[in-house]
Amino acid sequence: MTLVKFRNGNSFNNMFPSNNRLELPNFFNDVFNQLMNEDEKVTWMPAINIMERENDYKIDLAVPGMDKKDFNIEVENDLLVITGERKEEKTGEKDKVTKREFHYGSFKRSFTLPETADAEKINANYNNGVLTLSIAKKEEAKQKAKRQISVE
Repeated sequence: MTLVKFRNGNSFNNMFPSNNRLELPNFFNDVFNQLMNEDEKVTWMPAINIMERENDYKIDLAVPGMDKKDFNIEVENDLLVITGERKEEKTGEKDKVTKREFHYGSFKRSFTLPETADAEKINANYNNGVLTLSIAKKEEAKQKAKRQISVE
């Protein structure tokens, strides 16, 4: 299973602003957003674990503080796309936030499914802040048995 890297044809040189004054926070946001489609603003990336097991592939995404309805999972042409959005909780008018480290906003992770994966048999479960996807292997992939080869 491979991660899909987003590219829109911009060269590295086109990413830098033309003026000499470089504003780092805006610069990095602009570069990141240029790599994504304009309609798909991604503000954070959840950590993932990918495992290949005997009968399936397992993907875990660390997405604490979300709800099942916050996720959208689609498969098209062997491309698995997982998106989600965590909405910011509004503070009262009298509340003053002195520091904010919680991640809010949307994310998008894409994976190219291997030929051995059965795109029709994908299950998703969200429990204790972890979104787990189980992608079944095709029967012919399961039947390939290991055999020991002796060295002579």
